[in-house]
Amino acid sequence: MRERLPDYLKRPIIDTDTTRNVRRILKNRCLNTVCENARCPNKNECYTKNTATFLIMGNVCTRNCRYCNISSERPKPLDEKEPLHVAEAVRDLGLKYAVLTSVTRDDLPDGGAEHFVKCVEQIRALNPDTKIEILTPDFKGDTIALDKIIKVHPDVFNHNIETVKELFKMARPQGNYEVSLKVLKYMKETGKLTTKSGLMIGLGETPLQIEETLFDLKKSGVDILTIGQYIQPTKAHLPVAKYYTPEEYEALQKLAHKVGFKYFQIGPLVRSSYRAADLL
Repeated sequence: MRERLPDYLKRPIIDTDTTRNVRRILKNRCLNTVCENARCPNKNECYTKNTATFLIMGNVCTRNCRYCNISSERPKPLDEKEPLHVAEAVRDLGLKYAVLTSVTRDDLPDGGAEHFVKCVEQIRALNPDTKIEILTPDFKGDTIALDKIIKVHPDVFNHNIETVKELFKMARPQGNYEVSLKVLKYMKETGKLTTKSGLMIGLGETPLQIEETLFDLKKSGVDILTIGQYIQPTKAHLPVAKYYTPEEYEALQKLAHKVGFKYFQIGPLVRSSYRAADLL
């Protein structure tokens, strides 16, 4: 039996002219968002602010992380028009800060790095004043793929660690904790980029494991940290082991400060791209 969702994790349904306009623009451009596909609890709040996190390279993933609502199937070929459509949506929404993320595409030789590059270049061509954050998969740690990203120098490079080392194989069986840390370190040291990473809590991690993960991220050069509550998308996904209280999130904020993070968003409903522009 699933534990009831605490009231502080519930968000009201918001349906306004602004939210409908965002949906219309995304639909007209045939675009996916992580807001819809991952059932983000902050979707309506973001839509009211004329913003969304674009999900590129399709809406099916080659990996099957046990916490994620995005389906794992054979992906379709890349849409060559998608970079232009994303750039047009950024223009139509009037975004000054755009966030791009993607499914994992292990079927592609470079994991889709070149497609990220094309999206960034198209956004800048149509929206030269817009800052861009990209949230990428690990590209299997391939430095050739990472070098492609470095060349277009996004304003923020984000790769989520997602969970602690001890739970990684359970939650992300096709991922690797050390590879994710190496990606972040490479993008900081070689790319000289502003780096960001996020952690879900509530999967059964211990306080010490959280602290060790934060120190690992800090040692890897991560500038910006996000921590939020894991919420089970469906009964088929990993169950929630613990709902953290608002007071415990305050303690985690103090921990992040102790570890040395200057910039962080930590709270029950925080997600990786939540209020991303504020953090930058």
